[in-house]
Amino acid sequence: MLGFILQSAGLGLGLAMDAFSVSLADGLHENHMKMGKMCLIAGIFAIFQALMPLLGWVCVHTMVDHFAVLSKLVPWIALLLLGYIGVHMILESRCTEEKCDIPNLTLGMLLTQGVATSIDALSVSFTIAEYELLDALLCVGIIAIVTFVVCLAGVALGKRFGMKFAGKASVFGGVILIAIGVEIFLSHMF
Repeated sequence: MLGFILQSAGLGLGLAMDAFSVSLADGLHENHMKMGKMCLIAGIFAIFQALMPLLGWVCVHTMVDHFAVLSKLVPWIALLLLGYIGVHMILESRCTEEKCDIPNLTLGMLLTQGVATSIDALSVSFTIAEYELLDALLCVGIIAIVTFVVCLAGVALGKRFGMKFAGKASVFGGVILIAIGVEIFLSHMF
C-alpha cells in the first residue's frame, strides 16, 4: 500500500509541474490576492489534474479506439490555450493603472488554465488502466492533494515575487504560460 501511495504521489508531483508554473504566473499577475482565491486556484488545478486521468481511465475502459484519436490533439490544445492566455497577460502588462484596468484572474481564465495544464494528464490513464475503480479513485485523489499543495505554494511564491517586480509580473507570467504551452507541444510532438 505504501508503494501505491508513493507512486501516486510521484505521479501527482510530475503532473503538477505545469500547474505549479501557471500558479506561479497567477501569483505574479495578481500579487494582492487573498488566501481564498489562492485556494481556489490551487483547487481548480487539483480538480482538473484528478479529473483528466480519471476521464482517461474511463475512456480506456470503454472506448480505447476513440481515445487514441483524441490524444493526438493534446499538444495543440495545450499550446493554443496557454498561448492565448499568455499573450493576453503580456498585452495587459502594457497598461498602467492610469490608462486601463488590469482585470483580475477570472473563473473562466482559471478554468482554461486548468484544462490546458491538465490535458496531458489524460496520458496517465494508460498508467492506471489496470487499476480497479477504487484504486483509480484513490490514485487520482492523491494526485489532487499533491497538486493542490504544489499549486498553493506556486501561487504564494508568485505573489511574493510579484510584490518586488509588479511592473514586469504580467509579462513574465505571460511568457511562462507561453513557454509551458510550447514545451507541452514540443514534448508531445517529438
